[in-house]
Amino acid sequence: MNQTPASDPTLQINRIKIDSIDKKLIALLGERERVVKEIGIYKAKNNIPALQADRFKQVLEKTIEAGKQEGLSATFITELMNAIHKESLRIEEEIKAQKQ
Repeated sequence: MNQTPASDPTLQINRIKIDSIDKKLIALLGERERVVKEIGIYKAKNNIPALQADRFKQVLEKTIEAGKQEGLSATFITELMNAIHKESLRIEEEIKAQKQ
């Protein structure tokens, strides 16, 4: 008797693992953005622009290299970090607007 993919124990176990990892990823992103809020408060108080292009370039280069070590493509890491950076800028700009 053939098992359907949904009832395959190996598939179920790995899906549970993925769900757990996804939960951890979201928690880490939340932690990161809480730090971004602290940076945003500092920048707002000191009249520093949210966008720091040189800093983002450094972050991107480091994460691309780290991604390579994990077998992840530079394209994927760039897209991921651009999305994270976009959210970080949104948060910083929101904080700046509240300070005005």
